[in-house]
Amino acid sequence: MKFGELGLSKSLLRAIQKSGYEEATPIQEQTIPLVLEGKDVIGQAQTGTGKTAAFGLPLLEHVDLDNPAIQAIIISPTRELAIQTQEELFRLGREKHVKVQVVYGGADIRRQIKALKQNPQILVGTPGRLRDHLNRETVKLDQVKTLVLDEADEMLNMGFLDDIEAIIKQTPADRQTLLFSATMPPEIKKIGVQFMHEPQTVKIAAKELTTDLVDQYYIRAKDYEKFDIMTRLIDVQDPDLTIVFGRTKRRVDELSRGLIARGYNAAGIHGDLTQERRTKIMKRFKNGALDILVATDVAARGLDISGVTHVYNYDIPSDPDSYVHRIGRTGRAGHHGVSLTFVTPNEMDYLHEIEKLTRVRMLPLKPPTAEEAFRGQVASAVNDINDLIQDKTTERYHESAAKLLDSYDAIDLVAALLNDLTKDTAEQVPVKITPERPLPRRKSDRRGGYRGHRKGRRRDFHREHQRHFNGSRNRGRHDGKGKKPGFRMHRKED
Repeated sequence: MKFGELGLSKSLLRAIQKSGYEEATPIQEQTIPLVLEGKDVIGQAQTGTGKTAAFGLPLLEHVDLDNPAIQAIIISPTRELAIQTQEELFRLGREKHVKVQVVYGGADIRRQIKALKQNPQILVGTPGRLRDHLNRETVKLDQVKTLVLDEADEMLNMGFLDDIEAIIKQTPADRQTLLFSATMPPEIKKIGVQFMHEPQTVKIAAKELTTDLVDQYYIRAKDYEKFDIMTRLIDVQDPDLTIVFGRTKRRVDELSRGLIARGYNAAGIHGDLTQERRTKIMKRFKNGALDILVATDVAARGLDISGVTHVYNYDIPSDPDSYVHRIGRTGRAGHHGVSLTFVTPNEMDYLHEIEKLTRVRMLPLKPPTAEEAFRGQVASAVNDINDLIQDKTTERYHESAAKLLDSYDAIDLVAALLNDLTKDTAEQVPVKITPERPLPRRKSDRRGGYRGHRKGRRRDFHREHQRHFNGSRNRGRHDGKGKKPGFRMHRKED
């Protein structure tokens, strides 16, 4: 469906066209008319489905430009998601001249107070910082027409329920309420009952929680084996843009340092980094100046990044919902993606819980050998050399090249170049990754169904079928010159 068929004004349609949108996504097509009618909506959609525009366009449509008060408020779980939402709404509302402001923790509150004095009509913020502004009386919500809870399941996981309730109580009782969540646990449904009036549901079918465009694999390995296997996988699959998920901040720090030590172009983000540092890293990743982003679930929540080809779950998430969020970072906009999950022998129960939710059976992968990793590196280097040869500005080097060919055999010269473009084997650069506490074994459920350990017996989850995977040939490393040669978290990160 075209956006012109959804009842939006000409100013918004011009902004939509300038933003490059052509047709509405399913969540937009179903949500926008309901919001325009003033109905409460519960939308089940993960990041990447276009839900920001789904609620943002109707919000912008309803804004009264003659009223300087805050007329819509959007609550987001993380700073990154809040910033991205504000940026998209600003872009879509530019033609209409709607003022949109964002507030979040970790930034100078005095600057935010100064910006709030410019009378934004739409306010985006994280729960803790929004509540802080309410306590300081620098934000008033008495004229809010619409309240949006974005990534509601994650805000619950992060312990923001009290903050959310306190914020909602500051808004008018007759407001419109929109709730978006990738998953719908019972707690989310309770929010719908408590804070919403006859909400309409826009639901993505369970089979669509993980797209067919993402090939989902797992590797069974002990914790101490995972890093060497992962670096070999990177060499074999040769991803273009990768996100690696670690369970804890320490894990993220160690993984990013280890990848850098082995010559990969990587950086990590988590809640203990300053907002400035996180923003710089994310900018590099979005611009393609960084090949591998290592992140915790919370730090990566809501990141809308195009072009991610691979997601590596270095640590399997403790709940299936987090898995859905993680692999939603790839396989977007019709592009193909790959997700690979490392599973220790005692974590196979968690893998099956994920498969139960997504209704997709992950395929086992055989860890690549050192020789296969080396061949992958060489293949990538050859591709890079082919690209270099296409550069037509190399004439000034011809004289030096001729002298080198007079002094050395051509094969020796090319071999030296290949050696320079590839890295040492993993064993030559030892990396120590501190073992994490194992996830607890699942117990049998009340219905007597098997969920891990049952009656003290162990089950062998090892699959006889093993499969090699040969990935795409886009390089995920750098040449040292800055160029490409090719436990759930319950912490408030506000």
